[in-house]
Amino acid sequence: MAKWGVGAIVAIALMLMLAGTVSAHVTVLPNETTQGAYEVFTVRVPTELESETTKVELLFPEGVEISRVQPLAGWRYAFGGDADGAKSSIVWTAEGAGLKLGEFGEFKLQGKVADDAQELVWKAIQSYANGSVVEWAGEADAQTPASVTKVLAGSGEAGHHGAAGDHHAGATTGSETASSDGLLTSPLFYLSLAALGAGLVALSLALGLRRSKQLV
Repeated sequence: MAKWGVGAIVAIALMLMLAGTVSAHVTVLPNETTQGAYEVFTVRVPTELESETTKVELLFPEGVEISRVQPLAGWRYAFGGDADGAKSSIVWTAEGAGLKLGEFGEFKLQGKVADDAQELVWKAIQSYANGSVVEWAGEADAQTPASVTKVLAGSGEAGHHGAAGDHHAGATTGSETASSDGLLTSPLFYLSLAALGAGLVALSLALGLRRSKQLV
């Protein structure tokens, strides 16, 4: 019966590890925005390896014009430009040790969504201190998917994220709301709950069988 208990514990550990792995992607929030909107985008970067994240490169997709970046203590940044001089990417580089395993960082940008945009596909490159490089550029079902922001039809004027004079404050609130809403609607969230539930059921069965044996 001890094998049942050990097996249940191992199953729970594996399920929780799987749930944590599938949800720990580089993501750009909010999950949704509106055509023509002035938006604050939050790039959330978790460290998944036994090494520190020391550099993050984000490629700006078609359909958005990035204008500003929020400074972050411990990180320096540099914009990349295209042939026309427009901002096309940004690289954040750690000035210290970087983000350790179990840590994450949030990097913020501000920009305007194009009036005809349909979706924003954010491709990112995450570099580690040990030389490992992860390209977050795949399809939605890939192991390292690119983050996608859905763009809804609309003018993006006052009413989406505040009046023109308060774009930054309103966009920040919108990003935080989309972050919490996106967690609750993400399939990965429910996969994590299902894994946890299955593990608890396995543990309950193991404990029940153990008690039955003790009574006999």
